[in-house]
Amino acid sequence: MSINQKEIVVPEGYMQDRKGRLVPIAQVSDYDLEMDAFVRSQVSSAEELHQHLKKFKGQAFDNAYACLDLLAEKYERKPGGVKGNVTFPSFDGSQQVKIAVQDSLTFGPELQVAKDIIDECLREWSKGADDKIQVLVADAFEVDKEGKLSTSRILSLRRTKLDDPRWRQAMDAIAESLQVAVSKTYINFKKKDESGKLVSIVLDIAGV
Repeated sequence: MSINQKEIVVPEGYMQDRKGRLVPIAQVSDYDLEMDAFVRSQVSSAEELHQHLKKFKGQAFDNAYACLDLLAEKYERKPGGVKGNVTFPSFDGSQQVKIAVQDSLTFGPELQVAKDIIDECLREWSKGADDKIQVLVADAFEVDKEGKLSTSRILSLRRTKLDDPRWRQAMDAIAESLQVAVSKTYINFKKKDESGKLVSIVLDIAGV
């Protein structure tokens, strides 16, 4: 049973090893002492930077939404509501702040109905069916390593037009099965580079 490091009070003159044991500092090599100091210093700096980014992200969103509220008041509209997919440009267009909302889609139980209808069609068409259609369907419903279906491949089936009412029914079932699983809002900052192209200022703050 491993020992929870948070439950151990390390007395002065000792260090705790990977197994939770207390080791006198005098018995720890200079290399391990230097490595420990280096890692703790870097992780501390990373945590501090993480908190700065988290605070900056919150302030950036607050300022952007406050700007939208002022704009709404200017045109005598009620502030608030859903805010997203909007770009704030600088006067000369060389810089911008952009808020984007990205939806993550998933499928409901109607998808199984669609799959059953499609399978029925393929069995009936098996002798004269276009091999490309069969491959397209097989690829669409193939799961990845995590056992998840590909939204784009399933939706690509709807671009295939077949003269069979059951196929159209299956495509309607696919459309009705679509659900928004997660809606995530991002904020992005851009500035023109030396060539005049707007490029993102990389902060990687999506996860903070």
